[in-house]
Amino acid sequence: MKIILLIFLPLFIFAKVHYAKVEPLERATIKASTAGIIIKVDLSAEGKVAGEGVIVQIDDAMDIINLDTSRSSLKLLRETLRINGEIIGGLQKSYEIKKSYFDRVNSLQTSTKTQKDNAYGALIGAKNQLLSTSEKVVNLQKQILDLEYKIKMLNDTIAKKSLKLQGRYIYKIMVRAGEFASPGMPLAMADDLSKAKLTIYLDQDELKDIKNKKVYIDGEESEVEITRIWRVADEKFISAYRAEIILEPRYPFSSLIKIELK
Repeated sequence: MKIILLIFLPLFIFAKVHYAKVEPLERATIKASTAGIIIKVDLSAEGKVAGEGVIVQIDDAMDIINLDTSRSSLKLLRETLRINGEIIGGLQKSYEIKKSYFDRVNSLQTSTKTQKDNAYGALIGAKNQLLSTSEKVVNLQKQILDLEYKIKMLNDTIAKKSLKLQGRYIYKIMVRAGEFASPGMPLAMADDLSKAKLTIYLDQDELKDIKNKKVYIDGEESEVEITRIWRVADEKFISAYRAEIILEPRYPFSSLIKIELK
């Protein structure tokens, strides 16, 4: 029994020690999607988990006016389309009557050339009027589609000018009221604290039989597992392979903890 213990004891004694900082699952730099003057910044949100309020507000006054005008125009276009639809119904009936009359006159041998010409002229006039109104309806439909798209774009622009980060930890707000935001300009840095992340760098020997190794945290065996391993050596630590452990946030963020694989 003593011999067996002596054989396996070195595996635990010489397990390599790693130190990792407890980091948020994700840190994102939120950038502006649209341009405008920044009219409001909630600096009190910095260092806190954001609620439902707006963190950064870009001026959207003209966009809102444009949106209201576009919605009113859309209502008018739809009403005009409805009216023209009724007109087309009447023109269609008029065309069918004139066509029936022309067919009857044209088939009668007793009809004069003048009667036939007049009936044909009336038929062509009715057809042209029907086609003209139908073309107007098509143009109205296109205008409605264009306006509907414009309204969707305005809604999207207005939404993007109000930065809300509910549930995210606001690490840093990078702008102030009065500044001009351009697309791509960093507005804030926000963290996802729903999980914690540990990053360590392993050498090739440690990767051997990695699936069967237990993760020890601060000297105690844990139930956590290595979540992901990069199979290409790290660009900074060129002889080591990056590994991540995702776990519940039970350790203070930014604290340093000891990790061993045994």
